[in-house]
Amino acid sequence: SEKDIDEVLQTNTVFVNVSKGQVAKKEDLLKAFGTDDQTEICKMILTKGELQVSDKERHTQLEQMFRDIATIVADKCVNPETKRPYTVILIERAMKDIHYSVKPNKSTKQQALEVIRQLKETMQIERAHMRLRFILPPKEGKKLKEKLKPLIKVIESEDFDDQLEIVCLIDPGCFREIDELIRCETKGKGTLEVLSLKDVEEGDEKFE
Repeated sequence: SEKDIDEVLQTNTVFVNVSKGQVAKKEDLLKAFGTDDQTEICKMILTKGELQVSDKERHTQLEQMFRDIATIVADKCVNPETKRPYTVILIERAMKDIHYSVKPNKSTKQQALEVIRQLKETMQIERAHMRLRFILPPKEGKKLKEKLKPLIKVIESEDFDDQLEIVCLIDPGCFREIDELIRCETKGKGTLEVLSLKDVEEGDEKFE
């Protein structure tokens, strides 16, 4: 209703350029909307129009997406030579080097896969899980295992004799957190070793 529209809008006047205060001409309204009834035109704009996103907002959104894509790549990939993960900052720099431009209509996960494919042409990067072995003192072992569980993809083997020994697969992005957790919780008595990398199948085109 007209009353509802008055509550939503500051004015029923249709402008060509609101910041310059240029009001739309009657003939332009008839040409664009088929009517010069400004209230009707406002209703049309409210129901069918698109919200104008400012250049600054769009730039901020694209920057955030760029960072999100780099974070996914860093989380899922390693340098196959050193068997160590890359930092987000390094991946962002590499993306800038290949002039990667964000596609706002595609998901960050789809774009991360595309970025990995492109980066493979310029740097040592592989999508892989890291196979780790950690040995934990018996006192902290069980409690620490519960804290580590959310960071582990698959536990491949577990042995609890004098101490707790676990072999598992993780996403590379969790490596630093696991390393820090073991060092802090065991006061340096626990050990963490990278055994190998397990390639993620090329056919697996999705990220979980």
